[in-house]
Amino acid sequence: MKEYSGNIVDVVSKEIFQGKVFVEDGIIKKIEKCDAQSSKFILPGLVDSHIHIESSMVTPQRFAEIALQYGVVAVVTDPHEISNVCGEDGFNFMLKDAALSPMKIFFGVPSCVPSTSFETSGATLNAETVKKLLKKDRVVCLSEMMNFVGVLNNDKEVIAKINAAKDVNKPIDGHAPAISEAQVKQYAAAGISTDHECMTLGEARTKIKYGMKIQIREGSAAKNLNALAPLFKESPESLMLCSDDFHPDDLIKGYLFGRVKTLVGEGYDFFDVLRAVTLNPVKHYNLNLGLLQEGDSADFVIVDDIKNFNISEVVIDGKTLVKSGKKLFEVTDNKPINNFNCKKIKASDIEIESQTHEVRVIKVIDKELFTESFTGNVGVKDGKLVSDTKKDILKIVCLNRYNLNSKPAVGFINGFGLRFGAIGSCVAHDSHNIICVGVDDDSIVNCINRIISNKGGLAVVTGQNIFDMQLKIGGIMTDTSCQVAAQKYSSLSTLIKALGCKLTAPFMTLAFMALPVIPKLKITDKGLFNVNDFQFVDVIDDRSPRGVPFCKRGPENF
Repeated sequence: MKEYSGNIVDVVSKEIFQGKVFVEDGIIKKIEKCDAQSSKFILPGLVDSHIHIESSMVTPQRFAEIALQYGVVAVVTDPHEISNVCGEDGFNFMLKDAALSPMKIFFGVPSCVPSTSFETSGATLNAETVKKLLKKDRVVCLSEMMNFVGVLNNDKEVIAKINAAKDVNKPIDGHAPAISEAQVKQYAAAGISTDHECMTLGEARTKIKYGMKIQIREGSAAKNLNALAPLFKESPESLMLCSDDFHPDDLIKGYLFGRVKTLVGEGYDFFDVLRAVTLNPVKHYNLNLGLLQEGDSADFVIVDDIKNFNISEVVIDGKTLVKSGKKLFEVTDNKPINNFNCKKIKASDIEIESQTHEVRVIKVIDKELFTESFTGNVGVKDGKLVSDTKKDILKIVCLNRYNLNSKPAVGFINGFGLRFGAIGSCVAHDSHNIICVGVDDDSIVNCINRIISNKGGLAVVTGQNIFDMQLKIGGIMTDTSCQVAAQKYSSLSTLIKALGCKLTAPFMTLAFMALPVIPKLKITDKGLFNVNDFQFVDVIDDRSPRGVPFCKRGPENF
């Protein structure tokens, strides 16, 4: 039997006491209050309640290499991204890779693959497939139900997925930004139990009022912790912390303990904060994870103090996996998968003929997934619309990666600030088609064609030079270490800043410009899309909108 001495942090009883933890066969056999003769603190390992591991651009094993070193012993991950690319095969790839890791990686089954009918994805997970996947080991929930309109309108397929989760007593995660109180009431009554899209206290309070748990998100692009932190003084039992989307350069800088440190430093109750990354997610998702109680699996972290949270040891199932900053486990190779069927484009493919200067423009908001829109004037050269760098109105292109005969969708965007060149990515939520912003057509075409040659990944064009990051797993992940991925990603981000971009996370922001479930104006491979009205609109602002309002089309079109 192995024993650990120190100040024991009990999140269940909300007390700290000196004592010893006795572990045998991976189980905590006994916790004894006594003079521990140790200044260290033993506390439960942390849990990220909602994350898409694919957004870190590395595999689950590679993700775990870093996360464990920061005391995160478990995550609830939604493999929504790889499932949109490769379907059930993508989901199973993530399960298999996660099983090779000592970290406790739990899964939600993606509820919306594809997310909408307004974009082209590489696969579909229908209700029957969802029902099957919900029965797999380590699957703990039905992941974010983005089709809130389908929920409100009792769409047959949506309700079948919700009922499949209820049949196996697994919670249903939500995704419903900026909906009305009446809609929240109906959404929650359908069985939706969480939401990670809240940006304001009022929105979060309304959802808590109707019984929903709020997952306070602090990711690479969307950062809501500061706005929602006061909830810890109002409804701490209804809170969890999550990352949602975390790119590799941010992952290696720190993780959940950094957020705990910030909140406690701002005066929020230590136990209320710690419960948001331990007790609350464990209970909500019924996770097979220890909470430092007798009879629990021995999953805990040892830190030097509870001010700086410097980690000295990480233990899962009684095995020391990290000690003094060194990992004590290995990564196993896993065969990559992909789904890419796209041909290179020409400059003429992205030209827009027009004599008018007025166009609809997507307006980026730094650190947010929402966008605004406005009508702006761009240049016209030889009867074709061109970017205007002085006004920071640049051309944006989205190309279907799954169909050889697809034509690019073209629009204009404000907020990237590029003075020359182009940036592009195949990491574009949720369908992961190719998306690119650039100053001139040649740069855009060269950027997109490099991504096509690599069958996915990222690219930056700086005049005559092209720099890239190949992501060979689904076009969105690499099997290299997170440190290598972060270094490559950071170097590309530095290049983008040199082009004039001042966004906090340019690639992450770009990734969400193709997501037609978060307002206001986005672009998919099918065209420019007004999310508020759920209709496609033309780039040139003096033309009539294409399509009809979503409410007249029915929830089957979501």
